Amino acid sequence: MICPLDTDDLLLVRTPSSFLLVGTVHERFALCIETADDEYCKGLHPGDLVCVSAPEGGPLRAAAMILLLVRDHHFPVVALPHGHPGSRRVPMVVSAASEITISCEIMRGTHPDQHLLCGSPELAGITLRGGGGTVTLDALPPACTIAYICVDRALVEE
Repeated sequence: MICPLDTDDLLLVRTPSSFLLVGTVHERFALCIETADDEYCKGLHPGDLVCVSAPEGGPLRAAAMILLLVRDHHFPVVALPHGHPGSRRVPMVVSAASEITISCEIMRGTHPDQHLLCGSPELAGITLRGGGGTVTLDALPPACTIAYICVDRALVEE
């Protein structure tokens, strides 16, 4: 499925119990990824994606804030060490890349590679690709709904 995405909109992929919130990168920047042992940077370009996954649902406003902090304010992403007890308390995770695959096989907040993002079992296997003002969604399950959300509205409404 190909979804056009205006720069002022976010794409919401929702199941009954979880969601993904997707936006496109507007300007070139280096996303810093912090791990327990190292820091590395990944170059992002206009049209790449920033995706927030809420495997158990949660406030849409919080997801929009996380997305905007990374995309517009270039906040770094933190990856916890595998097995870290704090990963159980991370309700939403974020990834930024030109292509992102959703997996329920990884532990939340512990995967530094930006091409893979933890998600709910209902969303597992979806691949998102950005470019040309669109988001392409592969392997979208039938239980998903797609909606567009204005960034300003997402920050004030729950």
